[in-house]
Amino acid sequence: MRKTLDFYFDFGSPTAYLAHKRLGQLAAQYPLDVTYKPMLLGGVFKATGNNSPVAIPAKGHYMMAHDLPRFSRRYGVELNPNPYFPINTLNLMRAAIAAQRLDCGQTFINAMYDAVWVQEKNMGDAEVVAAAMTEQALDTAALLSLAQDPAVKAELIANTEAAVARGIFGAPTFFMDDEMYFGQDRLDFIEEALRD
Repeated sequence: MRKTLDFYFDFGSPTAYLAHKRLGQLAAQYPLDVTYKPMLLGGVFKATGNNSPVAIPAKGHYMMAHDLPRFSRRYGVELNPNPYFPINTLNLMRAAIAAQRLDCGQTFINAMYDAVWVQEKNMGDAEVVAAAMTEQALDTAALLSLAQDPAVKAELIANTEAAVARGIFGAPTFFMDDEMYFGQDRLDFIEEALRD
């Protein structure tokens, strides 16, 4: 039986990047459909009183220097520290919604995650973002224009508010069969459920 998994994400999270890569592997192995739910992680943090793990220097160092590289090796995916981290992802997340509306959501998501966490680009810079889109043959003008549409802006706000209402406090967060899982390091439980 096919399963559907809701994946709440923000491009600024390296753990959400790892989850994105791992979910692609799981969807190739199991009957799994992943529904990407763009949200603004900063908005979630503000609404829930949470903070990024890197806000605690020792925890941030451990995560970036040890824990995340372990998972990238486990999954067999490339992960590079981004020198521009943390990145303001507001426009990227709006563009993710625009890309979904223009039926190029997966191509856009793949391209933006790789730009941030593989190619180490400054995706807070509008010119760099436009170039990354163009490199993937995306309709850059259409995406950037639609990303500024009031309805798209409102959808990102609504997604973020809905995430908080659903109990989300960070990224990545997943829901499958109404069960919530937080963190890419919980994907083993999702795989276990898929096997069952």
